[in-house]
Formats: sequence, C-alpha cells, structure tokens
Amino acid sequence: MNLQELRTFLTIVETGSLVRASEVLNVTQSTVTARLKTLEDALGQTLLIRSKSGATLTAAGQRLFRYADTITELWQQARQEVSLPAGMAGVCNLVCDHDLWPHLGDTLFRQIKDTVPDFALTVWLGSQADIAAWLDSGKADLALTYGSATSARQDQIALSPDQIKLFETPHGIASDYVFVEAGTVFGRDHAAAFPGDIGTRISFGNAKTGLDYILREGGSAYLPERLAMPFVASGTLTLSADAPIFQRDIHLSFNKAARCKWDWFDRVTASFPQKNRIE
Repeated sequence: MNLQELRTFLTIVETGSLVRASEVLNVTQSTVTARLKTLEDALGQTLLIRSKSGATLTAAGQRLFRYADTITELWQQARQEVSLPAGMAGVCNLVCDHDLWPHLGDTLFRQIKDTVPDFALTVWLGSQADIAAWLDSGKADLALTYGSATSARQDQIALSPDQIKLFETPHGIASDYVFVEAGTVFGRDHAAAFPGDIGTRISFGNAKTGLDYILREGGSAYLPERLAMPFVASGTLTLSADAPIFQRDIHLSFNKAARCKWDWFDRVTASFPQKNRIE
C-alpha cells in the first residue's frame, strides 16, 4: 500500500465513480482500477462496490475512509517539515475562522512571525466545520475558533469572548435591520431578547459580510465589537447604547503533540486576554 493508492481511493469516494476519478487524477480508468485492486489486496478487503451508477463504500471501505484522509494529510505535513528551507527550525499551520481573522487572527499571526523567525507559517481561513475537520485530521496545529476541541489530541485555551453589539449606520433606518449569524447560543439569546420584534429579509452567515453590506447599503446589525469599533471611531457606524449585548466564546485550540515542541507558545499567547484554561 502506498499514498498514491490511498489518494486514488479518496478520489473515487469524493467523485462517486472510477471514471470521474480517472478524469480528476488525469490517469486512465485501468490505472485507477489497478490501484484500487492493489489497495484491496494489501488489506484483504473489498473497499468499494462498483456498479453502473457509480461506486459505494463497503463496511471495510468506510473504516478505511476515516483514516485515509488523515494519513495523506499527515504525510503532506511531514513532507512540509522535512523540506523546510535552510535555517527553518519548524512549521506552524494556523487556521482561523473568517470572522476571527481581523484584529485577532492577524495579530496572532504577526506575533508568531516576529517571535519565532525560524518557523515557517501556513494560514488557512475557513468555517467552523472546516476548522474542526482540519484539527481532527492533524492538518492544523493551531486554531482560532468559536468551536470547542473535539479530539483527545487537542487542548484549548478559552480567550475573552467576542462582545456582540448592535451597530447602525447614520443613514440607516430601523426597518433596515440585518441579521448576522453568530452561533447557536446567540441565535437562542437573540430570539429571547426580541420575541417577534425584529423581522428581517436580509441575513448573512458571517459578520464580515454583514458588516460590508450595511456599510454599503445602510442599516443595522449585531456585530462583534472588535470588528465594528474602528468604524465607530471614524463616524461610519454608531453603537446602539440601549440594545442588549451578547457574547460569543472564542477558543485557541492546538495540537498537543505540536505544542510540546513550541517553547515560544506561552510567550506568544500571554498577551491574549484569557478566561479559564480548559483541560
């Protein structure tokens, strides 16, 4: 068994057929078939049931699928570390929620870059689902996230939560309220605070997009104070003083094995306001 065979298996699963997998991999269908057979022979199990409509996983295939993506991701990470340029002592793969990058993720990135000049840095921005998958697979070493750790391989520090407040543009009107998604807890608390009082036909799944919209079109929205206050300072937005204030928890999650090798971690994170440490 080799990585090429695993990648072929993953591509078949992702595309749903050997034919489409051969197109994605730019190899012949017979090559895809041969790689799959070699993998099945090595494991002594049938991994896929092939039919005219496509390919479906067997029970053994489902078990392998849980590990195959992690194996290939860890290999890519290992290859990245081994092939570091001269003078580089290590690598840190940082992932961050889109809404946490401004004024928080970018600050963490700069602090690592300046504190550990002999570390190579890779950054990905994504959704909470993306980040959870990257952490679980080992692709991410360090994550700024609204979610909680989901694996025994991870630990996390609770940072000071985002303050979610109501901001509006001077040219907006009350009926221009825009709902911005900020997690399950916010949705519940928002509904309790405004039982049928606020209706909106415009909603956004993240704060940055909602902020961009009301800056362009006018209106009001609940946004992280961290994102909106620079626009209050410039007079572009105003803060509603009487509206309820909500909070959204923020976590700095990290891979325990990677953390053990980082003598710089405590220095970098010391400047971030923290709540209690989560064990």
